[in-house]
Amino acid sequence: MKFWASLIGYQLVWFAAVIGAGRGLAWPGIAGMLVYAACQLGAARHYKTDLSLMATAIVLGLLVDGGLIRTGLASYATPWPSAALAPVWILALWATFAMTFTQSLSWLETRLWLAALLGAIGGPLAYLSASRGWHVVSFADPAWCGLLWLGIGWALATPALAWLARRWSIDATPTAISLQGDAP
Repeated sequence: MKFWASLIGYQLVWFAAVIGAGRGLAWPGIAGMLVYAACQLGAARHYKTDLSLMATAIVLGLLVDGGLIRTGLASYATPWPSAALAPVWILALWATFAMTFTQSLSWLETRLWLAALLGAIGGPLAYLSASRGWHVVSFADPAWCGLLWLGIGWALATPALAWLARRWSIDATPTAISLQGDAP
């Protein structure tokens, strides 16, 4: 059940953020992320892993989406707090996406090549659908340059988050202490 709750929850946050941004509102994405995070963290075995993944994803979002803006390849609706930075509503999506790696996307932790492929394809498709359906991302001509940027960014970010989720989850797992000392 955790798988479906995580997957559906992420999609609900995506729609809240995109539809909100399309109407000039950044807060629906932020509120959705906070509700999702509260639910996920409340049920998390390794909440520090989720918090670390969220922070890492926000940095990745600043790099990928901020780079997209700074290179002039795209602009965003509701560019709060600044048109020169990745908007807060998209950073909320990055943070929410990161939390799926300990739930619905945990199966990618050992399939990094597949994570890269899914990121390379799924990332640009999500932006393209947000662009065409809600007009929250505007790509400069030719649009394929911005989509290529996103494909590369997400092809790197997705396996990085999957790898970190696995590493930090393993590091957070308490090791068994032998009652018999160092005996095998």
